[in-house]
Parts: sequence; structure tokens; C-alpha cells
Amino acid sequence: MAGTLYLIPVSLGAVPWSAYLPPDTRDSALRLSRFIVENAKTARAELKRLEHPVPIRDIRIDELPERMSPADADLLLQPTLAGEDIGLMSEAGCPGVADPGALLVFRAHALGVKVRPLVGPSSLLLALMASGLEGQRFAFHGYLPVREPDRAKRIVELEAESRRRSQTQIFIETPFRNEAMLRTIIAVGQAQTQVCVATDLTLPTESVVTRTVGDWRRHTTPQLDRRPTVFLLLSAG
Repeated sequence: MAGTLYLIPVSLGAVPWSAYLPPDTRDSALRLSRFIVENAKTARAELKRLEHPVPIRDIRIDELPERMSPADADLLLQPTLAGEDIGLMSEAGCPGVADPGALLVFRAHALGVKVRPLVGPSSLLLALMASGLEGQRFAFHGYLPVREPDRAKRIVELEAESRRRSQTQIFIETPFRNEAMLRTIIAVGQAQTQVCVATDLTLPTESVVTRTVGDWRRHTTPQLDRRPTVFLLLSAG
């Protein structure tokens, strides 16, 4: 009988496991001794945070290839076909969501391996919950273009799509480019467009602020450098 691929949410920052995981999720992770991860160093830190009973050196940790093929995924999943359970861990948040583990999960279904998602933090859903913006129609766009004018053009496109569909647009940026992203949104957005900036979610320094672009222009922008942030945009039309 095939084993199970457990999808284990990971902390969004250095806080005790009890601040972001239900006990049942932690217990499931502690029963495993083999993991497939995005980043081995991050995974080891997470397992220590969970107080895994097995010495870290004795836990099998395999990293996802940077460019994973179906054959790579099948090889990683091979132990499950022999009945072994495996945990999949992202670098932060939920596996398979804005995460390279999605292909592994897809292959698990193709191989007949049971997939079990566990409860834990998703920065995207936490940000949407706290934003006050449209929660029934939304879309996640990942990373936007880095350079101008491409970034500004894309923001204007997302604003127009939001207006047309009455849809919240969600996107992220590499933390050291957060402040440049917010400056561009403020510069090119329409005054009545609602923009939420959700930073350091689940951490003691957490901040979630929703304002119109016009209001953002009148306020001092927050310090976002190297702080994980989710941006949300809703055009009033």
C-alpha cells in the first residue's frame, strides 16, 4: 500500500510553533522521518523549532531540484510507493502555493499516492482575510516585473482587471524590493484604488494597513525593507 505525502505548512518567521500551527499538524510532522523540501537549511531550522524527536542528522531531507522534471518528482516519491510516508515543506507558508512543490503534488496524484494537506499559515490568505478587500473574487499573480517601466505597466493592467472583474489582485515581491514596489503602486495607481500592505504576518512585528492610493500619498510609507510583505489591490471602478 502506498504511503502518504503530507503537505506541512512552515512558519513565516522565527516564532514558537504554537503561534502558527495546530498541535495535530505538528504531531503529524513529528511522526515523519523523511522530508522533501524547498531549502534544506530552512527545513532543518523548522524541524528544530517543532522539536522533532529524531536527531536532525538522522532525518532524510531531499531538496526539490531547481528545475524539476516529472522523472525527478517520481524519483523523490519512490519511497511512498513502498509504503513510506513523506512530508513536503515549503521555504515558508504552505507547500504548493506560490511554491515549486506543486509539481511534486501533481505527480503524487498521478502515481496514486495519497496527498494530505495540513492546517497552517498561508500569507496570501491571511493577508486577504485582514485586508477588508473583495474576498469572493481574487487572483494571485506571484512576482511582478522587477524593472521599470514594466512594473508600472503591469500594476496599471492589474488595476484595470480588478475594476473590470471586481476582483482583488494579490502579488508579492522579493523583500529587498518591497519599498520600490509600494512607491510604484502609489505613483501610478488611481486615487480611489484600495491598496493593502500586509507585512510580517504572524510575527510580533505584524502590520496590515489598507488605504486608498490617495491616502497612501498623504502618509509616510512604512519601512518594508527585507520584511516579507503581501500586496493587495482593489480598484473601485
